[in-house]
Amino acid sequence: MAMDLWAARLERPLSQRETDAMLRLLPTERRERLLRLRVEEKRREPLCAYLILRMALMERCRLRELPEIALSEHGKPFFPAYPDLHFNISHTTGAVLVGLSDQPLGVDIEKIRPVSQRSMRRLADAETEEEFFQSWVRREARAKRTGAGISTMMRSESPLQYGEYYYEVETFPGYVAGVATRSKEPPEPVRKYSLDEMI
Repeated sequence: MAMDLWAARLERPLSQRETDAMLRLLPTERRERLLRLRVEEKRREPLCAYLILRMALMERCRLRELPEIALSEHGKPFFPAYPDLHFNISHTTGAVLVGLSDQPLGVDIEKIRPVSQRSMRRLADAETEEEFFQSWVRREARAKRTGAGISTMMRSESPLQYGEYYYEVETFPGYVAGVATRSKEPPEPVRKYSLDEMI
């Protein structure tokens, strides 16, 4: 299976009917996890990420339902019933990114937003918000591919290791996104959806 990416731009809030319908599509553990979010507005992005994942699995693997998801010892999600099918999801305010592959991958998407000059220099040696988020996305995607955790992201960025590849991907204006993998082949262009196309 090639490495494939899907993204959605979320231009409006979800209605209660849409939220309820999307929650019913999730495995029990994921649904309960999202329902623990006290601020309902914070459910939109993760709900839409799982909906895109479900659409991707139907398109690529003909799976009609989202399989049960477990977490590795480092917290990386995986499908126990499909050990050779790897996925990763990311969400930020107003957008989500999902990746599928036959090998581990990490994806990240971030909305470009204000960051203090001090933080930009200290965390990424960057001069602009876009440079800062390019660095952040690259680090987060790499950490998510290995399941190494957020602590590795806070250190200065290390060079790519032998056999490790990182690709910036184009999604939406005002966002930075990327994927980390061991595939020499870059991903196909991202399939992009609006919220209304997903639902």
